[in-house]
Amino acid sequence: MSQRGWVSQICNDGDKAVDEYVKMKPNMVFMGLNLPTMDGHVAALEIRESDPEARVVFVVSKSRLSKANDAAYSAGAVSVLVTPLTRADIDQKWVLMNGPIPNAPGLADLDALYPDIEEEPPALPPLPTLPVETSQTVAPPSPLPPLPEPPGRKKRGRLRILILLATVASIGFGAAFYLGFVEI
Repeated sequence: MSQRGWVSQICNDGDKAVDEYVKMKPNMVFMGLNLPTMDGHVAALEIRESDPEARVVFVVSKSRLSKANDAAYSAGAVSVLVTPLTRADIDQKWVLMNGPIPNAPGLADLDALYPDIEEEPPALPPLPTLPVETSQTVAPPSPLPPLPEPPGRKKRGRLRILILLATVASIGFGAAFYLGFVEI
């Protein structure tokens, strides 16, 4: 998307994705099905409920394609893309992704299928008051001294962090190369 001049915002949580959509109103949303706190299908329905003109594109693995097609129909998604994504995949479906927005028949069943679980918890009774004895006062405990660090521990921790950072960077570079964002 950055090669097309688009700015993207990544959100790894379904509930947060809905909140971010309402706040930002982006032109298009790419959504997976397996998201924490709120599944991608429900998140897409919530987005479409807040904005009937929202463009939702599901991005799934080949093994989840059937489920994604069902979710796309229900949520009125404009397209379904299969990972791993290539520039050609996006180019091939670009017109469809920017075409007419289909109806979202799943919106009619949203409240029945996924009732709001954020009900107010019952009020708790107030805590009983404890009797205070004035004849006995308790001194606050003295703070404990810090534990000494074992020798050589810091160097191993830094080495592990350095190895972790190098691994994450190489995976990120490999993914960017694979997706065509970086050319050698």
